[in-house]
Amino acid sequence: MNLQLSTNTHKISSEITISGSKSESNRLLILQQLYPSLQIENLSDSDDTHHLQEALSSDSDVADIGHAGTAMRFLTAFFATQEGVTKVLQGSERMHNRPIKILVDGLRDLGAEIEYLEKDGYPPLKIKGNKLTKSIVSINGNVSSQYISALMLIAPSLQNGLELELVGEITSVPYINMTLQLLHQLEIEANFIRQTIKIEPKPVVKEQTIVVESDWSSASYFYSIIALSEIGSSVKLSAYKKDSLQGDSCLVEIYKHFGVSTVFEENSILLTKEKEHNSALLEQDLKNAPDIAQTIAVTCFGLGIACDLSGLHTLKIKETDRLEALREELTNLGAVISVTNESLHLKASEEIKENIQIATYNDHRMAMAFAPLALKVPIEILDAEVVTKSYRNFWKDMSSIGIKIVEVK
Repeated sequence: MNLQLSTNTHKISSEITISGSKSESNRLLILQQLYPSLQIENLSDSDDTHHLQEALSSDSDVADIGHAGTAMRFLTAFFATQEGVTKVLQGSERMHNRPIKILVDGLRDLGAEIEYLEKDGYPPLKIKGNKLTKSIVSINGNVSSQYISALMLIAPSLQNGLELELVGEITSVPYINMTLQLLHQLEIEANFIRQTIKIEPKPVVKEQTIVVESDWSSASYFYSIIALSEIGSSVKLSAYKKDSLQGDSCLVEIYKHFGVSTVFEENSILLTKEKEHNSALLEQDLKNAPDIAQTIAVTCFGLGIACDLSGLHTLKIKETDRLEALREELTNLGAVISVTNESLHLKASEEIKENIQIATYNDHRMAMAFAPLALKVPIEILDAEVVTKSYRNFWKDMSSIGIKIVEVK
């Protein structure tokens, strides 16, 4: 499905409800399997979460999680602890080219039985669940925080808990802290001091319900829309809270550069374009929030602002090589841009080419990050259905704020 986007309105006024955070939802679903007394409300409606739920509830010997990277990492650890259960864990072609060796090595060190069925270091995997009694493991901290969170989530169910030593620089720390805080909400004893995470065993937890906060990554596209719209534009998003567990809540501070203010109301945030953007170079280290890099880069391009974004090494192993994808598509639109293995450098531009087709590379964030440019010029998003990976109602919500959307045959 290819969609042509355009608009006649540049002043936005709308209210949008966004489903629960994919990151929180997927962590809680694993914890719910370990602790059935846990109830969850406002779960994400993303494909990733649906894939995870299906894999957890199915009696099949094969679990296919499509493009869902979080599900692949979390389920690898979870199935490794399920005594007497053998699972083949597989996904899309892209998923079979996303590395998982660091996590598998860590689980094997704990006693897990995991076999590579095709290429060494990559899915698909054959996992024979057993009782993991070892409790100390080291893992590189600078590749993907999902490996670390996968181990943290199973830790309290292990007989002796887990002491996890992180080697080298640690990336995406807010996601590790999110996992830690969710464990704390279940009254699981866990701490993260310097390079060591220690989690005590806890066989059962008391009955409770956790309400998932809405997804800040999804909110980023509305921050971009308000930044690219006229002064006075606003959108109210629910359900959000000021003391968020999500690292992407740093949007509040970053988008001040673009003239966007954030007011926290009861269970919601109000975004308003209060003033013109700051035309100075935007410099941001996004190692703790790499998922919003695409949105920020496109916002800068749409406003003619130069930016230097760093801390992006994990984008090389996402649904696509996001840095190369950004370079290609922004160049097609007229940008002067360069990328390295961990950074992006965009020069200020004065023109945006119209009616350019934006390739999405099986990456939901490519489709959603570029959509706000419709406030500046008509654009076409290829394979637009890819957004369902994290945000099923995205195009419906874009239409509700005034973006004209036409399917191109």
